[in-house]
Amino acid sequence: MLDLAIVRLIFVLVLAVAAYTLHPFQTLPWQAGVGGLVLGASIILFEIRLERISLKRLIGAACGSILGIFGAYLMSLVLARASIDAPFLPILLLLWMTYVGLIVGAKKGDLLNLAAMGGIFGGEKSSKKTFKILDTSVIIDGRIADIAETGFLDGVLVIPQFVLRELQLVADSADSMKRNRGRRGLDILQRIQKMTHLNVQIVEEDFPQVRDVDMKLIELAKIYDCKIITNDFNLNKVAQLHGVDVLNINELANSLKPIVLPGETMRVFILKEGKEYNQGVAYLDDGTMVVVDNAKKLISKTVDITVTSVLQTTAGKMIFGKYDERTHAAAAAVGERADRGAERHERSVRRTEPQPAANLGPEKTTIES
Repeated sequence: MLDLAIVRLIFVLVLAVAAYTLHPFQTLPWQAGVGGLVLGASIILFEIRLERISLKRLIGAACGSILGIFGAYLMSLVLARASIDAPFLPILLLLWMTYVGLIVGAKKGDLLNLAAMGGIFGGEKSSKKTFKILDTSVIIDGRIADIAETGFLDGVLVIPQFVLRELQLVADSADSMKRNRGRRGLDILQRIQKMTHLNVQIVEEDFPQVRDVDMKLIELAKIYDCKIITNDFNLNKVAQLHGVDVLNINELANSLKPIVLPGETMRVFILKEGKEYNQGVAYLDDGTMVVVDNAKKLISKTVDITVTSVLQTTAGKMIFGKYDERTHAAAAAVGERADRGAERHERSVRRTEPQPAANLGPEKTTIES
């Protein structure tokens, strides 16, 4: 970055000195020097803004500009044949057609398939796809650090500056709960940065005209042509509508949950009453909700249930089961008979064992003389 800044400074100074020395357009030397400084700074600003545009948009803008210039040239020939005496009109047509071609070409450039061209253009799309933007919610959640430690994440993790500002605002909140969440998110980021196998970059791109952080993430993902890592359900849906790929941590967690088939038996702890009549609700160790019929009277008890169905939703997985009183009564009766049989067997063993002789005290013998 320092070398690039030095090159930019030298470029601006050379342009200013050249303008001061030559003073074009019959201007004073100091006016030409100031104009050279302003022109150099404008060129540097244009170059910085140009770096944020994807290669597809650059190619589309260049093609659109060329087509616009060619169209303006043809229209100027028509005007010349028509003997229209308006010197400013060809210049106006040239500027107008070039501007329209530039803007339309840049917007339609996203439709280009650079991978089909091969070569350096074919590598553009694959390299961009390695970037993954972290959302504020997934940073505060913390599971992204555990996933990163396992090595399942590759490429570059991008942390926008506006996400860091939002985390800092949450960490400085007057609410103790929000403050703890914000500080936890900052600790998670520090933990991720210390992982040697990951490349973490903080980008300065911002969109002042966009106020919503979620929309800023979507616009940034469009520029870098990359994916967003989040656990926000609403951001997931909105990003999909805008054509942005999303990696949802909740969907990953749901896919890793054990598969339960209808008809299987599982042991659960009935925690609370369900919404429907005579229902009980339990939770597995991974947080999966289990709705059990005929379990309202079994709250705070551990019972065996039979799985009846499994419902997979975007918010997670739900398991529906049934508590069969007859099955449990039969099992309890079998267990009771087994306990009684064991007790009778123990009594019979005790009867057959030899009893120890009674202690009658010291034996008395009489000696008759």
